[in-house]
Amino acid sequence: MKRLMGIGLAVVGLLTVDGGRWTVSPALAAATVSGSVKFDGAAPQPEKLKMNADPVCQQQHAEPVYSEKVVVNDNGTLRNVVIYVKEGLSGQTFPAPTEPAVIDQHGCQYSPHVTVVQVNQPLEIRNSDSTLHNVNVKPTKPGNKAFNLAQPRAGMKAAKQFGEPELMIPFKCNVHPWMGAYLCVVTNPFHAVTGTDGAFTLANLPAGQYVVEAIHEQYGAQTQNVTVADGETKTVDFTFKAQ
Repeated sequence: MKRLMGIGLAVVGLLTVDGGRWTVSPALAAATVSGSVKFDGAAPQPEKLKMNADPVCQQQHAEPVYSEKVVVNDNGTLRNVVIYVKEGLSGQTFPAPTEPAVIDQHGCQYSPHVTVVQVNQPLEIRNSDSTLHNVNVKPTKPGNKAFNLAQPRAGMKAAKQFGEPELMIPFKCNVHPWMGAYLCVVTNPFHAVTGTDGAFTLANLPAGQYVVEAIHEQYGAQTQNVTVADGETKTVDFTFKAQ
């Protein structure tokens, strides 16, 4: 009986109450969902970006630069897809990271092309180019404020936050119309963006049943259901078809 009570106290010690809701300690979050995002069909011809309107932009690139709207990797996977836990975490809270995410304007492109932050996580917007950029952002949710930010000099930084979940918020530069990027604002830390191998990992999840969503700027969103136990790793793959 004493041993059982000790176990019970240990488990309760891994839970905290925040505003009447239970929050799971990371010590209980040992499940993983991983996979890849495949591309089915012929990869579209990449669009070559014309930067000759601004010599500062053009001079930074010895080789041609292409749009990142649709990037199919050599292994047949799709880059710049956001993967996140859409459902299954009700009643749990996750404090926003204090470390800012960064979107840089470098070589007259946004880097990275797609960024994910949590609600109220700091976002730092930088200009690394010695030319004028303006960051024109128009979210649609009332908790997220629109802004049109001018950054005329290299080294300039600006801090922003977004107070409400919202997917695929477009970033544009009116000075350089080929520049574009997207920001996703989510409520939890279980998210990823596919890179050069098309893979993703959502680690340190509490055991449970989840809806995982994959969203791409061109091909839209897909969801899959997955159940994962404590200490277990499940594989979830997505496939987007050429249009």
